[in-house]
Amino acid sequence: MENKLIKQDTTDFIIKNHPDIKGLQYVNDKVNFPISWLNQQGYCEYTLYLEYLKGIKTAPTKAMTTGTKEHNKLEAKFKETATPSTFDDAFKESKEKEILSREMFVIDPNEGIRGFIDEIWMTPDEIIIIDDKPGNRAYASTMNQVRAYCLAFKNMIGDDSRIIRGALRERGTDNIFWSEVFDEKVEENILFLIHRMHGLLDGTRPFIPTKNQNKCRACRYKSYCEHRADI
Repeated sequence: MENKLIKQDTTDFIIKNHPDIKGLQYVNDKVNFPISWLNQQGYCEYTLYLEYLKGIKTAPTKAMTTGTKEHNKLEAKFKETATPSTFDDAFKESKEKEILSREMFVIDPNEGIRGFIDEIWMTPDEIIIIDDKPGNRAYASTMNQVRAYCLAFKNMIGDDSRIIRGALRERGTDNIFWSEVFDEKVEENILFLIHRMHGLLDGTRPFIPTKNQNKCRACRYKSYCEHRADI
């Protein structure tokens, strides 16, 4: 595969930060949230409320710090052999040869999502969107994060007959431990979740806390939460 450092052009979008919620933006006058929030939503919706709507700050966990370091190592190694490219050029080239990119930005102003794909393989036959995670267990939250990346990518490229596949890989290894084809049923389900997220953020739906005591015990927001299940 040929490594491409893809720079996404966002000059066609009108982007403004939300005045009250850190991380939230208006893109073309529509609320737009980071796709990574879906992972947190699947763990416990109420932590989204505490962190972003109430603005509670906590120290990063050891796992978060380790993950950031490993992520940066992979990115630095990739850049050693990658050549710069626009998204349009790389996507066009991928119809004839295999292209690999990391940290590729995707944005969907209509569905109100955006994020950085850990790694993407664009080949003449299919597109594989990979998210690196610690461990080798696929959770609903991590699968949904990848599905949202697939949706944003699909809506960016328009009419293209290639299969889009989402995948989870054990960080620092070649072990892809989960993958699925992004088909109509998967798209329908992730759209339902994205619409729920927008309902949470605009106040039309309540944030539901987890009932899992193990999650509460490990949560870095537990001292601020009135819904703790481990009390």
